[in-house]
Amino acid sequence: MSGLFDDFRNEFSKPNNTLVQLILVNTVVYLAVVILYVSSHVLGATDIYRLVISNLAIPTSINVFIHKPWTLLTHIFAHEEIFHILFNMLFLYWFGRLIDEYLGSRRLVGLYVMGGIAGGLFFLAICNLVPYFQNQAVGTQMLGASAAALSVAVGAATLLPNYTFHLLFFGPVRIKYIVFFFVVLSFAQSVGPNAGGNIAHLGGAFMGFFYVKLLQNGTDLGRPIYWVVDGWSNLFKPKPAVKVSYRQRSSASAQGSVYASAGSSASSVSTPDQDEVDTILDKISRSGYESLTREEKQKLFRASQRN
Repeated sequence: MSGLFDDFRNEFSKPNNTLVQLILVNTVVYLAVVILYVSSHVLGATDIYRLVISNLAIPTSINVFIHKPWTLLTHIFAHEEIFHILFNMLFLYWFGRLIDEYLGSRRLVGLYVMGGIAGGLFFLAICNLVPYFQNQAVGTQMLGASAAALSVAVGAATLLPNYTFHLLFFGPVRIKYIVFFFVVLSFAQSVGPNAGGNIAHLGGAFMGFFYVKLLQNGTDLGRPIYWVVDGWSNLFKPKPAVKVSYRQRSSASAQGSVYASAGSSASSVSTPDQDEVDTILDKISRSGYESLTREEKQKLFRASQRN
């Protein structure tokens, strides 16, 4: 068991490992929910389980939600059913790799969180403003990362519509068709038994599309998310001991410059000149998108923003 915890800790200590970390957070929360579910039923304390879930899931009622605003965030990391989390995490992994490679890990987190929030808000709006859904959604609540995962998928398809996945029994399929199928499926099932969940999927899909389109035009909707994540991370960073010496000022300056260069390289890749772009395009024509390195993919995206 200690080895398992060590593996989890190692994954969170690795740089540029955000996609795996998102999946691990969802997995840990799911395992905690399962343990609570089983133990609460064995001990005859199911009210405790329902209380915990009600504080993780978004309620349909606006009046209830006002007293539980944190559920707008917690619902995108919690699941009750094994196939629900399995499908969501596979979806997140397949399409999240593309966002991570082309846009970077910070924007993957921004797109995931913003997609989940958009899905939650869309769920609340439709269930409280449209009479049909008001009747259907009375007393229900929403839980799961489906809207966040679909937001990442739509974002990837918006960024790289002709990127190809090789599917079992189907062969090579462009991701724009895969994502379009699931968006249409969510729309078709928005009047079914899981109407609220599918409504949230559509909200996440809209966010994924507009997030990437605005990013291509120079507007990054995820900046507030980056600020919160950076602030949270800094709380747990060990502070270096202060050393007094005659060269303290120059040492501090050197440390500051190193931190600045590390931070800038982690958050973005320098905008390439035309020769670099031509070299990358030649490489694509020879070997395809898959042959590009992480840095080359991000440089190509920055070049498209500049143009």
